[in-house]
Amino acid sequence: MASSRVERVKESETIRIANLANQLRKKNIDVISFSLGEPDFDTPRHICDSAANAMYNGETHYAPSAGIPQLKSAIAEKLQNENKLNADESNILVTPGAKQAIFEIMMSVLDQDDEAILFDPAWVSYEPCIKMAGAHPVWAPTNPDNDFKPYDISEYVTDKTKMIVVNSPCNPTGSVYEKDVLENIADIAIDHDLFVLSDEIYEKIIYDREHISIGSMDGMQDRTITVNGFSKSYAMTGWRLGYACAHPDIFNNLLKIQSHSVSSATTFVQHGGYAALNGPQEPVYEMVNEFRARRDVLVDGLNSLGIKCNRPQGAFYAFADVSEFGTGDEVAEELLKEAHVAVTPGSAFGPSGKNFIRISYATSQDRIQEGLERIKSVLE
Repeated sequence: MASSRVERVKESETIRIANLANQLRKKNIDVISFSLGEPDFDTPRHICDSAANAMYNGETHYAPSAGIPQLKSAIAEKLQNENKLNADESNILVTPGAKQAIFEIMMSVLDQDDEAILFDPAWVSYEPCIKMAGAHPVWAPTNPDNDFKPYDISEYVTDKTKMIVVNSPCNPTGSVYEKDVLENIADIAIDHDLFVLSDEIYEKIIYDREHISIGSMDGMQDRTITVNGFSKSYAMTGWRLGYACAHPDIFNNLLKIQSHSVSSATTFVQHGGYAALNGPQEPVYEMVNEFRARRDVLVDGLNSLGIKCNRPQGAFYAFADVSEFGTGDEVAEELLKEAHVAVTPGSAFGPSGKNFIRISYATSQDRIQEGLERIKSVLE
């Protein structure tokens, strides 16, 4: 009954784990969820007020498919000032979530049997989007002992390679790519005439590092498609609001897909996005400081249990090596059944994740401490 495109794609492992956790909750079992990548903070009030006021003022009709002009202008200004990108309102596409932007990019840039390079491990939805476009994901290795930075990338470039996907800060590892890593990727993209999809959704959730947009580097302005959004930095996951910045030729193709599928992002939600960019940024700083504290509690606790875990430089995930206790799939299943702790097996993120689990620390420090105690009781 399914098309060949759909048959190539597996169920999202993060959603599957979340559903299993919800089934246990329906039985009145207290489940500590470390599985979903969703900040547990409320959306800042000024953002909510802006969207509500827009709705009550009649902003409930169709929006321009590419986005409302004031939001596109604010995004372009943000990308120019913060990311040093050659951004203009005319090449900004506002989407219902960054994931939709990524899907549209894969569908518009990749052709049948093209190849796209992913750094292993990588976010769960890149691979399915590549496959639905008829292309093939190619996994290039990263080094866990060097904070999961990619290496030997050029060895995985073939005459079918069309794109390299960059995600910094990275889901699931929390790795942040320094300038020399990005320069290496940029050199390869230029030498082989490749596109780069730069997913920068976690750019503001970063610790003791500087975020660098690869699209700001020499020779990368026209070949980089930058994706970002509001879900993570502004705790707006349910609002579904993202955006892409691309060369005009690519932008036109993205717009073609959007206008024939989802039409546009929700009109009054876009007014909330405008308020997020132009309003006070203190809620972002406060959230990042709390994530930093949670990271330290979690990573120190995991290492004290004999679970090897790097200290993430960004995002809000720890990618922990559980090989001393079994595969990632085995440990994740045992933790959910025996400790009622939900984590995501690392295999969901690529071949190298077999012996890892991803733990999202988007929950309170008290729940993290309790989760560590539960994990300890099972592993001992």
